[in-house]
Amino acid sequence: MKLIEVTTPELAQEFLMMQVRLYKKDPNYIRPLDKDINNVFDPKKNKLLRDGEATRWILQNGKGRTIGRIAAFINKKTARTFEQPTGGMGFFDCEDNQEAANMLFDACRNWLQERGMEAMDGPINFGDRDKWWGLLVDGFYPPTYGMHYNFPYYQKLLENYGFGLYFRQFTYYRKVDDPLPEKYNEKAKRILADPGYRFQHMDKSDLKKYTEDFRTVYNKGWAKHEGVKAMSEAQATIIMNTLKPVIDERIMWFAYYNEEPVGFFIAIPELNTLFKHVNGNMNLWGKLKFAFHRWRGACTTMYGIVFGITPEQQSKGVEAAMIVEAGKVIQSNPSIPYQDLQMNWIGDFNPKMMHLVEQIGGRIYKTHATYRYLFDRTKEFKRAPIIR
Repeated sequence: MKLIEVTTPELAQEFLMMQVRLYKKDPNYIRPLDKDINNVFDPKKNKLLRDGEATRWILQNGKGRTIGRIAAFINKKTARTFEQPTGGMGFFDCEDNQEAANMLFDACRNWLQERGMEAMDGPINFGDRDKWWGLLVDGFYPPTYGMHYNFPYYQKLLENYGFGLYFRQFTYYRKVDDPLPEKYNEKAKRILADPGYRFQHMDKSDLKKYTEDFRTVYNKGWAKHEGVKAMSEAQATIIMNTLKPVIDERIMWFAYYNEEPVGFFIAIPELNTLFKHVNGNMNLWGKLKFAFHRWRGACTTMYGIVFGITPEQQSKGVEAAMIVEAGKVIQSNPSIPYQDLQMNWIGDFNPKMMHLVEQIGGRIYKTHATYRYLFDRTKEFKRAPIIR
């Protein structure tokens, strides 16, 4: 077997096509957009490459056929926020061959060790956690946009190598029209009776204001998590500008207390129900097919990207009140097509958020797992700390 570093456009294309060929007979597979993968490794598109590093490899067998791929990267903003400097492994795909998988993992480990890292997490993204983060270990359904999809045998390949479970992240599901439990309705009524609280959906004509409101709540709620840095104004702007073409303002909700932002629920149409028709390519023909399937109402699932309440407002019923107010708009408007809701990326290190989502009727639909591999095998392995 031969390991080849991706250094040319031709090899970068082979890096993409290896996965397409591997999953061609899997009816659940939806090809990611080529540009979304390529942008991760493009310094002009991924600002983390200004300070960080990334590389890719493909693995070929003795006959020159590509049987695996992998990437390694160092995010210098987060690498040294852990007990040991930790790099990343991602975009792993491989045939069911432990020897091949070990060669790919060894390549990442050696590359990261040479650069001062003492551990690697994977499979993760070289960027935000909202995309390609974690190995699918339960719920092998078609992937939602930006979520990692893989064969069940991948878990065996990672665990046989020595990766340990660092944390699980769950995707929850509920029907849009499902009623809230009665006790949550009672909580919502108390909050809605308080004139200090206000709830409204996004207004795209004032995107800058909502971007800053989003950043304010995010930094209060997430910046204390291990491996997560506070979000800058520029980062928040990039996120919202990326979402702008697909924003449905009626499913992006904000909570305010005395006019200060204290919560949000950011959802978008589930784009993979549309992207599955474009075969990874948003050229002119791909855009036309995307527009056609969106026009015909193919997207009936809304996809909750992130849901958060500031710490001082948690456990009061603010989230229930926000959902009740959103329901008045979403459930009563026949022009809003969504029937299903998937709520993405709720880590098992955050039992409060798990409890909250379960209380509003969510059930676990998919489970992804983020693994960690310590290079010094004598060191004690520790799971992600629980947020209290």
